[in-house]
Amino acid sequence: MKKQQTIGLTGSIGMGKSTVAAMFERHGVPVFDADAEVRAMQGRNGELVGKIEEEFPGSTGANGVIREALGQFVFGNPDALARLEAIVHPMVALKRERFMAINHNADLVLYDIPLLFEKGGNKNFDVVIVVSAPASVQKKRVLAREGMTTEKLDQILKLQSTDSSKRRLADYIIDTSQTLEQTEAVVVDLISRLKSRD
Repeated sequence: MKKQQTIGLTGSIGMGKSTVAAMFERHGVPVFDADAEVRAMQGRNGELVGKIEEEFPGSTGANGVIREALGQFVFGNPDALARLEAIVHPMVALKRERFMAINHNADLVLYDIPLLFEKGGNKNFDVVIVVSAPASVQKKRVLAREGMTTEKLDQILKLQSTDSSKRRLADYIIDTSQTLEQTEAVVVDLISRLKSRD
């Protein structure tokens, strides 16, 4: 039996990473989305809500974590952020273990991880794919989001390694400045190539 290949998918904000991950999933590749897992666990009746409220009183409500309220505790406060990560990361690891157990027979599995290089996680994957687009396209996409400003975008980009550094470290790059159909064709071709590797 062929060894399962693990794919790490990453890309800076506004590059289309989630769209590309959905394309892989649509074509039969199981996807683990760490951000989506965290959102679910911080949502209404989520497993993390009680622990977060205990550590950061007033940061949750009827619908789960209030992101702005929690942000006031952790933004610019490394100690508070470390305390939050100590609550969140073990639960994400548990979800990931369950995902691995469920999909142990799949040829390919994909992990959608925004800060893959920043946390040194790229070493844990057989293949690393970076989703990219020109800076002008990225900025236009991000500023179209509700509540986003140029200042907020600049702050986010400071926390992420640059697109050029990600591209240098990638095994494959998917350019999302083309049409969705063209991007999906690239994804389909890449799945085929990865499955045919020894």
